[in-house]
Formats: sequence, structure tokens, C-alpha cells
Amino acid sequence: MSAAAEISYVYAVTRAPGPDPDAVDGVRGVGGGPVRTVGSGDLAAVVGTVPAAEFGEAALKERFEDLGWLEEVARAHHTVVEAVTRSTAAVPLRLATLYRDDERVRGVLEREHGVFDSALRRLDGRVEFGVKVFAVPPPRTEDVPAARGPGAGREYLRRRRERHRHRDDEWRLVGELCERIDAELLGLSRDRRSHRPQPAALSRAEGENVMNAAYLVDARDAASFLGAVGRLRERAPEQARVEVSGPWAPYSFASLEGGGEGP
Repeated sequence: MSAAAEISYVYAVTRAPGPDPDAVDGVRGVGGGPVRTVGSGDLAAVVGTVPAAEFGEAALKERFEDLGWLEEVARAHHTVVEAVTRSTAAVPLRLATLYRDDERVRGVLEREHGVFDSALRRLDGRVEFGVKVFAVPPPRTEDVPAARGPGAGREYLRRRRERHRHRDDEWRLVGELCERIDAELLGLSRDRRSHRPQPAALSRAEGENVMNAAYLVDARDAASFLGAVGRLRERAPEQARVEVSGPWAPYSFASLEGGGEGP
């Protein structure tokens, strides 16, 4: 494949000279290719090469509708970022951050030096944890049976109101749990991001996702953070389930303007 048919895929930005070579030795990125560093001053981008035919603007619009392809790319992207952050602080970039060639990448590092420098200072020594709360539905029961005899209508309505009141109480308990979790975990975190609740089909988990938050935590405080989540989980009402994931590279806190130019 000629050079003109290839474009540069950027995974993350670090301090120069980049990650420890041993940390990324043998790591394969998107498309199965190796990764390298592109430097500019005190910054370095972790880069791979991908075919323009597959990652050009028109092709990407179609491929982003292919969940199987998207999952494969996301997994490879994450593998590289995780390898990089094992040895150095990094600003992980969003999926499919693309530039025409390495010179364009180098130009972005020069032009956006202040942005990357500030992000690296903010993220250095910190990790991300994800915390989700699910409202777990009670066992399915039959609908309120129709009452018979004198006052049957009033009795039926009373039973319906009682059932709705019970469900309202369950939602109130779950809502209070979310508030309690957020208040306690914010005290152990540097920052927080709220994400959209995941649809049940995507999360593949029982119940309705009512809280989906990310917390930026000093790496030295990771054990304390996990301990706090564990205690909150133990005190959760039976109508709720608490899940925690991480530590991860701080994707949720690495938002940058731009994000590639396309081929």
C-alpha cells in the first residue's frame, strides 16, 4: 500500500519521549498495526497507521453503523491507551482521531501545546472509575384483580393507588441512594462527569440504569474510593444495584477541542 493510501490514527498524547518502549512492545492497534510516537517539543503523540479506504470520512459514516466493527475498533483503541497509561500520564483521544499524515499530527502538537499541557497536568497521577446504579424491578405480579360486591369500584381504585404508592416509594429510595453515592464519592474525587444512562439493550444488565457517572480519582486514593463504593453497595436498598468499574485511563476527563481532521 502506498503512503498516500494510509493515514495517521492518534490514540493519546503524552510527555516526550512517550511511553516506555517495553510498555507498548508488541501492542497492536486498530487494524492490527504497531504503534509509534510522533514528537514535538515536550509532547509526543502515540500513533498508528490505518488504510484511508477504511477510515476516510465517507467510509466511517457507514462503518459507525456497524456495531461489530465499532466494537472491534474500540477494543483495539482501548488496548493501546491502557498500555500507554501503564507507564506514563496520557491524554486519551476519542475514537477515530485521524490526520492525513504524521506531519499533520506534529503540527497539532505544536499548535495545541497549551491545551495538551494543561490536560496532562490535570490528569497526571489520576485514574477514572465508573459508577452505575440500576433500579431493579420487583418480581412480576398479576394486575390488581377486580373487586366484587358493594363498593367494588372504590376497593379496586384503592388497591391501584396502593400499588402505585409502593412503586413511588421504591423510586424515591433509589433516588436517595444516587444522591448519597454522589455526595460521598465527590469527596474522594477530583472531578465528576455524568453520562447518559445506558439503554437496557446496550448495558445487558438487569434493571434500569438511573445513574451513570465517572469520577476522576488520585491513583493513591483508589483503594479508599473502592472501599467507599463497597460500603455504599452494602447499604443499598433491595430495589437498587450498584456497579463500579476501573481504574481506567481518564477518558471522560480528556475532552479537547478538535479531534482530528479526516484524511
